[in-house]
Amino acid sequence: MFVSLIRGMATRRWSLGRPLIFQPGCVAAHQTASHVFGEPILSLTQPHPIHEQTPRLALRSGFSTAVFRRALAVLAGAMLAIAGMAIAPATIAKDGTSNIHWVGTWTASPQAASTPVEFKGQTIRQIVRVSIGGKRVRVRLSNAFGAGPLVISGAHVALRSTGATIVAGSDRTLTFNGLPSTAIPPGALAVSDPVNLRVPDLGDLAVSIYVAGNQVGATEHTVGLQTTYVSAEGDFTGADSLPTTTTTQSVYFLTGVEVDAARSSKAIITLGDSITDGYRSTADANKRWPDRLAERLHARKGGSKVAVLNAGITGNRVLHDKDGSNALARLDRDVLVQSGARYLIILLGINDIGYPGAVTADEIIAGHRQIIDRAHAMGLKVYGGTLTPFQGFMPGLYYTDVGEAQRQVVNQWIRTSKAYDAVIDFDKVIRDPNNPSKILPAYDSGDNLHPNDAGYKAMADAINLSLFKDQIAAPRTAAVKSPSAQTGKPTKPALCPCPP
Repeated sequence: MFVSLIRGMATRRWSLGRPLIFQPGCVAAHQTASHVFGEPILSLTQPHPIHEQTPRLALRSGFSTAVFRRALAVLAGAMLAIAGMAIAPATIAKDGTSNIHWVGTWTASPQAASTPVEFKGQTIRQIVRVSIGGKRVRVRLSNAFGAGPLVISGAHVALRSTGATIVAGSDRTLTFNGLPSTAIPPGALAVSDPVNLRVPDLGDLAVSIYVAGNQVGATEHTVGLQTTYVSAEGDFTGADSLPTTTTTQSVYFLTGVEVDAARSSKAIITLGDSITDGYRSTADANKRWPDRLAERLHARKGGSKVAVLNAGITGNRVLHDKDGSNALARLDRDVLVQSGARYLIILLGINDIGYPGAVTADEIIAGHRQIIDRAHAMGLKVYGGTLTPFQGFMPGLYYTDVGEAQRQVVNQWIRTSKAYDAVIDFDKVIRDPNNPSKILPAYDSGDNLHPNDAGYKAMADAINLSLFKDQIAAPRTAAVKSPSAQTGKPTKPALCPCPP
């Protein structure tokens, strides 16, 4: 098109009264052609700055000024169209296919290790239970809190059999930009290349990492509640059974697993503190409330696959650092950049109330509003969980009557403000109807703050799964099952009013 237009201009002997003059220090756009996946694109470079003096048009033919302007308009339109072509290929997957749909299926939010462990040329095998499966896998490794580069000398992924043993024939070597090792800069994240591995829903994966030399485990997820196996010195990433010398329940460097799943698949992120992290639930048993939610979503008939990513950190607060970065600081890293994220459930604020130097209810509410606004801006639906009872937990130090009053203010705002897309009334689910400031004894782990396995199950069972269907103009309500005052057993679901 450009050639024909230029020839037409030459044939009609159109000319400009003043020439275009190239001068240093002025801007120009130079188009260079290249190919990506067999498709031509144009990139813009600046080899020659241009200063364009105001042209004076001299028509040397019988053509009108209007005709010439139309020709210029066509030329400009063609240039804009090709500029759009230059941008579009950036959205194509690395291997040239647009059929890949990555969805996070497991996560562990990174924390700065309070007592860092030093690994000395050892292999770390970590077990994760995915929430949804897929046909290909890739992992995320983090050096969020490292003081220097984190050198990963080798990494493998496989289906887990039992303990530190993998399923024969399922081992896959992970690479990073085609290389078997990578150095992750301080504060950075590395995503592995994908490998073909068919992973079942709710299946166990073993991710093995080899760190040569001495490497400080500055980045961890402290309360992993899943056994991590550490070998003697040596690279055993591909071993069917890891020669284990020590174990821990913390997670090191590994912050995410993603699967290539159906295009309709999506993810829920649960942002919270120890109650979301599953503190005091049974280890190696996946009894956290997000685990139970994933099981319920898997069991339902029909609909898209929905993953559940647990972004809870024990001790976490909305506004101030304690154990892990505060929620406002970690929102981008732990929530908004998760692949396939569509929904966010927030259960945060009790530690802001309970820890010394507590903030006010209004400040906690302002923090919630910030999270809601930022998540909405990224297209997520945001559901608010009410703060659960805590009377009797470290009385006078953590629990106070003033703190309880603050909890009631925050919960009233969550229930009635219509700031959230829906409300999940966790408080109503597990509180003692005869003493609403305390957990129902059947759901108490024994410390008056954290639920036991049955309490976590009750929390997950209270969530209306219709919240995770893409419905147009659907009523936004969250069903909860509140315990009967007489029996303590769940009654029929109660609906919380939510914004239309």
